[in-house]
Amino acid sequence: MDLILPDYGLLFWTGLVFCLLLFLLAKYAWKPILNAVNAREQKIQEALDLADKTRAEMQELQAENEKILKEARSERDALIKDAQEIANKLVDEAKNKAKIEATKIVESAKVIISMEKAAALKDLKNQLAGYSLSIAEKIVRGDLASDEKQKALANKLADDINMN
Repeated sequence: MDLILPDYGLLFWTGLVFCLLLFLLAKYAWKPILNAVNAREQKIQEALDLADKTRAEMQELQAENEKILKEARSERDALIKDAQEIANKLVDEAKNKAKIEATKIVESAKVIISMEKAAALKDLKNQLAGYSLSIAEKIVRGDLASDEKQKALANKLADDINMN
């Protein structure tokens, strides 16, 4: 039964030591422990706030990076489109220039051909006239080889002159 009913002396001394320990802890240790706990809680709260702030800044940076990427892509697309338009213009201009040059060359060739043709025809006429004169000369010489033929030709020409 000694276990169930404590001794009053033990109870007194235990209470006295407890009160003394409580007084000493309250006077000397309780405030520094509470200050340390509060300081640690404040540092943890500051770290959490900084983490939240950093997370928000990171999200802003990511959004800004995405915006910059979109702008860069749109600028790239615009530059590619402009380059394609310029290339198409240059190709069209080159085609038009080539057509104009081809037309000029064809016209020049036509003029040269017509000039060459005219020169060839003139040369052919000159040669033909030369041949004709040569043939006529040979015929006339053959016809006028004798005196009788010369007299007959002279009479014939005189008759022709008289008739006119």
